[in-house]
Amino acid sequence: MTCTRITGLLLLVSVAFAARWAVAQDTLAFDPAQPYQARRANPVAYQVDLSAVVTAPYHTKTLKVWLPIPQSDVSQEVTKSELSTFPMRVEPQIGTESKFGNRFAYFEFDHPEGAQIIRHSFQVKVWELHWDVDPAKVIAVRKWPDSFAPYLRSESQAVVINEGMTKLLGEILPRRTSGFQDLTSVMRWVDSHFTYDHVRASLQASSLHAFEQLRGHCSDYHGFCAAMGRAIGYPTRVTYGINPFPKNSPSHCKLEVFLPPYGWVSFDVSETQKLAATIRNETTLSETEREKLVMASSQRLQHGFRDNTWFLQTRGTDYDLVPPAIRRVAVVRTVYAEADGQPLPEPDPSAAGRNEFSWMTVHKYKPDHAVTYPFKDWRSLEDEVIQ
Repeated sequence: MTCTRITGLLLLVSVAFAARWAVAQDTLAFDPAQPYQARRANPVAYQVDLSAVVTAPYHTKTLKVWLPIPQSDVSQEVTKSELSTFPMRVEPQIGTESKFGNRFAYFEFDHPEGAQIIRHSFQVKVWELHWDVDPAKVIAVRKWPDSFAPYLRSESQAVVINEGMTKLLGEILPRRTSGFQDLTSVMRWVDSHFTYDHVRASLQASSLHAFEQLRGHCSDYHGFCAAMGRAIGYPTRVTYGINPFPKNSPSHCKLEVFLPPYGWVSFDVSETQKLAATIRNETTLSETEREKLVMASSQRLQHGFRDNTWFLQTRGTDYDLVPPAIRRVAVVRTVYAEADGQPLPEPDPSAAGRNEFSWMTVHKYKPDHAVTYPFKDWRSLEDEVIQ
């Protein structure tokens, strides 16, 4: 057999294999509603007492408040839920929005005078999640099922992709590799270019704010990464939840990317950046130990990790509440409130100079055993360190 015939045969085989592979990618039964596929570890049960104190403007006729209700899944079990209000007694209307399946308790106060307290007490059992992502096993999908459309499109409020961001992606990735490697390159770029900032934060998972300012809250970090992930070709979403330990504002968000065959995988880019900074400033460690721990924090991020000191409340961005609000929401951090059809401003009690708020959270948590926050305790990385 001549070299030409061998080459031609190999080419035919390669084309046939590529065609079969493309068909396989088109027909794989991916489902955005599938449960998390992560390895569970170290469960913690928290007794949660979470209240929102909402003060409407003087002589408000109608105050409307939507409170996210956490739901049970393979990562968390929610039980013993009780809702109440004070001083006005208002029975909530429980509803589920259609885009992502987020559940809310809706309260409507008629002519409220003074602050109104909405209290939610419940128990939640939370697991640590480990995906152990192997980049070589991540499948690059050519055509996603239509059910993934909400996680792939550019939105109007939060996860937006514009021309400038597309150009920046080309600078971050001058040579494209696999989708997952490109995603980790974006997260590394964010780590080296973004600054965590309470004052200049969108509080709305705004990818455009993050692109223009290169600073902000967790939602800005993860809204930007979500936009870039969609530009690369993977479904993404911002997930909002609660850290059940004392802090000024309990809300915190994470990035999730759908990576076949692992499904939805969680990444916390902003907290990993802060942990690495803590390690670099730890004077009790040697330079070699600091380098190993910083690398371990990066590895834990890239492998997919969700801590047991956070529970999920909402998934996704840019959706309509039930019953409808005056507008779609970008995200709901702890509550969303309107007074006579006007949205009340989002508070950030950690921002210097912001001393007046329309609403604020009051929160208390009791774990069933002592637990440390793994994004502050570098000892949680010891299993990740490569000797």
